[in-house]
Amino acid sequence: MEAESSTTTTTTTRITDLNEDSLAHCATYLSLQDLSNLATTCKSLKRVAYSDSIWQHYFREHWPHELLQTSGLREAYLKRRVAVQQFKFVDPLVAALYVTNAKPFDHIILDKNDFTFSQGSFIQMTNIDSFLNGRDGLTVLSDHNARITCMRLFPLSETSLFRRDTQRKENVLVTSSCDHSIRLWWKGSCQRCFRGHNGPVLTLSDKLLGDGSAKVLASGGEDGTVRLWSLSSSGKRGQHALKATLYGHEKPIKMMSVAGRRTSLLATISKDSKVRVWDTTTSSALRLSCCVGMTSVPGTPVDVKCHESLLYVAAGSSVVAIDLRTMQKVITAAIYQPKLCSFAIVPSKPLICTGGIDKAMLWDIRINQETLKPEPVAELDGHTGPVTLLHMDPYKIVTGGPENFYINVWETDTGTQTNSFICCPSDGASSSSGVGCSTMAVNGTRIVTASYGEEHGLVCFRDFFNATCAVSKREDVHASKFWDPQSYSNGDP
Repeated sequence: MEAESSTTTTTTTRITDLNEDSLAHCATYLSLQDLSNLATTCKSLKRVAYSDSIWQHYFREHWPHELLQTSGLREAYLKRRVAVQQFKFVDPLVAALYVTNAKPFDHIILDKNDFTFSQGSFIQMTNIDSFLNGRDGLTVLSDHNARITCMRLFPLSETSLFRRDTQRKENVLVTSSCDHSIRLWWKGSCQRCFRGHNGPVLTLSDKLLGDGSAKVLASGGEDGTVRLWSLSSSGKRGQHALKATLYGHEKPIKMMSVAGRRTSLLATISKDSKVRVWDTTTSSALRLSCCVGMTSVPGTPVDVKCHESLLYVAAGSSVVAIDLRTMQKVITAAIYQPKLCSFAIVPSKPLICTGGIDKAMLWDIRINQETLKPEPVAELDGHTGPVTLLHMDPYKIVTGGPENFYINVWETDTGTQTNSFICCPSDGASSSSGVGCSTMAVNGTRIVTASYGEEHGLVCFRDFFNATCAVSKREDVHASKFWDPQSYSNGDP
């Protein structure tokens, strides 16, 4: 027995012992992010991740009618993916919704298969598939009785409405209003109403605060208070939802942002440009002790955004970065005279974009760290009036404004223009009373814009995912207005 046991050997099978074809077949079931992670593990698995069979599967899955080359399929897939993300086509799917209410659009949100917009105190939402198929999918929500000031989407699973795992990907809509209330909407109706502010509610936090099951929503009001609400509390009227009231600001609160690394930290800025940082885990009975840092910036507040341990504050004519640990300014990231109109940042890149008068500007934070007078890396020209609408993601920058009849699209890394298309009603561009873009929302390959004229408003949805006709580098980008046979139109009843 001893001799037998001494000759026994243990064999271990590793994943790399499988042949590459088998591994490549298994890898077709991975997401793009998981496949990228696989490629970073070792050289042999990187070869598997780069296999043409995987990328052919991805390409056929997303664009089954596209002609496909026989080699370099990974490069072809990634090139196509970047192109549709950057709107580099003249033939997107287009759908137009005419709205009889010829008033400014205040907010718009583009969710997975729905878009929601507000005009004054009214909210209207529609299912995109129903809209494209010619069915009346427009729902009007009229519970607010004054202008809606902010709209946010949060996971249904963070609320008391969550019941089963199949709902995990669903969202709820949360709105604030000048009627002093906050409302939570789901399935086309108001599910919760929160009251507590002694005046109009002006803003909501961009994310929920905290970790685990005790997350809260923050709101800022004209009364100068920050209030924390539990979305997991039951009861239609939300009687027990108010968890804390934070005092310290002397003027109305304009914007707020949740810290990136410590989600219990909330940064707020008031109308007088005073900045405060609150630790929302501290007892509200201590009131001022909840404030763990404060500073001020010159100029009228434009926007605030947290990233990692930094708070970027756009106010007046500059964007400054403040270290949340010390509340000291560490860099002036951008300066634009006479004033800033909008601001956006991409967390995955050291780039920010600012909207000004007649132009937007792209800034590299790394370049401007060592200088007192930052310079832009690109000027995004071709606008009229203030650039108040600004979207920025790793692929593209999208710009617009109330005096611009066109939406402009630019590459994030270079500031090179990739497209331009009309956003206003068909008669607005030729009318002296026509108005440009009121608001917009961008989500991946999709964009929805809202504008209005004398007789009606127009909400226009575009999806570039299956577009095939690329923008010519030689053509005038303003020539592409996208009113082609692929367009769909639906009007208000």
